[in-house]
Amino acid sequence: MTKEEVIHARGHENVSAAHASTFEVTTDDYLMPAGDCILGIEADRAPADFDSEFVAACQHAEATITATFEVAESEAADDSDTHSETVTGRGDPDLTFENERSAVGRTSDFVDDRTILLGAEFAAEGFDRDLVAALADGAELTVRLTVE
Repeated sequence: MTKEEVIHARGHENVSAAHASTFEVTTDDYLMPAGDCILGIEADRAPADFDSEFVAACQHAEATITATFEVAESEAADDSDTHSETVTGRGDPDLTFENERSAVGRTSDFVDDRTILLGAEFAAEGFDRDLVAALADGAELTVRLTVE
């Protein structure tokens, strides 16, 4: 059974998506240029807010966790202004989802309280550049996390 969590955030002029091993969405309301893994700020939720059933499902070593990032450049309903990127990773028994600020996807096996998935197919540097450009222009971001 698939479980889902949704995070709403927004881009920032300093979104560069240049990091080689992580991607991140944070509740912080600022972004320094050094934060090259951060794709969205002012997130309305953090891992600590996720449903306990979602967390438990992610803690299975066989779990597949998918993060879909959707950005609409304008209010228009024209699909050409919508960018989407999907990253798949896996769960792990050590995932805690306790962080109250940031959600981080990792290409590695490193786990801390911010980690939402491991073994990601790619990190921030692999994201579609049109999506990144829209985020750098301050576009709204929706992140859908699903676990199977």
